[in-house]
Amino acid sequence: MVFKGWDSSDKENIDELKAQLEVLQRRDKQSAVLQSVSKQMEEIAYEQKKISDEQREEAEEQTKVANEMRQRSEEERHNAIIAQQKAMESERMALDAYDLAESQRLVAEENRRAAETLSYLALGRSLGALALTQFRAGNQEIGDLLSYASYLYTERYHGDVYYPAIYQALSQSSQSKNEWNRHSDAVYNLEFLPKSDNKLISISSYGEILYHEINGNQLKTTTLFKDRNYDFRDVSIDPNNSIIYAISRNGYLYIKNGKDVKLIEVPLVKPFKIQLCLDERYLLLIGETNLAFFDQTTQSIVSTKELDYKVVLSARYEHMPILFDNKGRIHTVRDMNNIETRKVPVSGQITAFASSNTSGLEAYGMKDGTIYLYDKNKNVRKLVGHRSRISKIRIYQNRLFSSSYDGTINLWIATNEKIEPITLYSSNNWVLYFNYDRSKNYLWLGDQKGNLSEVLISVPMMVERIKHKLKRNFTKDEWNYYIGENIPYESFISTKGKEAKR
Repeated sequence: MVFKGWDSSDKENIDELKAQLEVLQRRDKQSAVLQSVSKQMEEIAYEQKKISDEQREEAEEQTKVANEMRQRSEEERHNAIIAQQKAMESERMALDAYDLAESQRLVAEENRRAAETLSYLALGRSLGALALTQFRAGNQEIGDLLSYASYLYTERYHGDVYYPAIYQALSQSSQSKNEWNRHSDAVYNLEFLPKSDNKLISISSYGEILYHEINGNQLKTTTLFKDRNYDFRDVSIDPNNSIIYAISRNGYLYIKNGKDVKLIEVPLVKPFKIQLCLDERYLLLIGETNLAFFDQTTQSIVSTKELDYKVVLSARYEHMPILFDNKGRIHTVRDMNNIETRKVPVSGQITAFASSNTSGLEAYGMKDGTIYLYDKNKNVRKLVGHRSRISKIRIYQNRLFSSSYDGTINLWIATNEKIEPITLYSSNNWVLYFNYDRSKNYLWLGDQKGNLSEVLISVPMMVERIKHKLKRNFTKDEWNYYIGENIPYESFISTKGKEAKR
């Protein structure tokens, strides 16, 4: 039984050992398989590593080649940049050389033009003087050609056509003066009707008030009033209602409102001037020793003021009436109770005054014919050209017009470095008053003998008149003699036309 029991136990051990052996055998087979797989995987990994190494070596080689190519490219780019910089520097130097050459050419051209301009301007002045010589000799035809050529070269080269010789040649060539004897005695004032260039009123010391209308070269005159017991010294026309006022030295004010005419006595000592007040409703009537305010609405004297000085001249300054007295003072009349006084800046007897708010110019005309011209900075220049008392001064832009008892009207260009007189009109009679039309094309003047004169002062209109009256051109010999062989010949004759219109 013991054997039997042992044998049974041993058999179980043997079976267990067999089972363990089978497990071990299976595990060994699995291990063998795993080893085989592992070996295969190792071989694959090694093969992949070999391929990877080959690829890495190839990549490194390609990188090396790429780096070499990049280096060569960088060197080439650097060389290109240097070459470009050299090219740009060469271009800049070429442009600088071109600019320098062009600048030198322009300077040379400018110098040539300047020399040419000066040459032609000198020629224009010379031709103007030659034209005046020909006119004095009675050679009107050649004088006309010379005066036109004088203007042409001066204008073409932007010179001053108001240079005395040129302007006077144009004035004489255009025959730009008309004269009519209309008054019996001295003409002291003339005024244009509002908004009109061809209708005007004139007054005289013979008690005459005349209405004129100009048509071409014809002056139609109508007598508005005539009485030798009156001595009219000033006339004023209301710009709104065209009412005519005229003041007489014997103390009467003439008023014409349409067809209604009346004379009223004014309480003044030797009245001689009418001024529009700052308040345009009133007129300031000025006598030698007193003033009167006249209301244009009620047509009556509203107040008077006695003065402790004698008024020798009245004018306007900054739109207000001013009085010059016999003590060397100026009085600005703002109203009857506000009169400001200051000292006259020049010494001597002042006989005319004018100022311009636009240009800032002030001009004082003296008894001896001298004119003192002040600019806006109060710099003064002495103008010498008249030989006798200055009777009237007017300023337009940079131009100063003056008349004198020496029988002349002069033009002065205030902006010229040397201000010389240009004679616009000359006669043997005292010029007592002048005025110009709204267009500033004509001057009108009155003299001591009762004459009215019209003087053309517009250069363009003068030139048009001369162009229309030219009968021929210069001959070649005349051109070479007066103008010069080195200047290209020109024809001055244009299409025939009638005399320039007014």
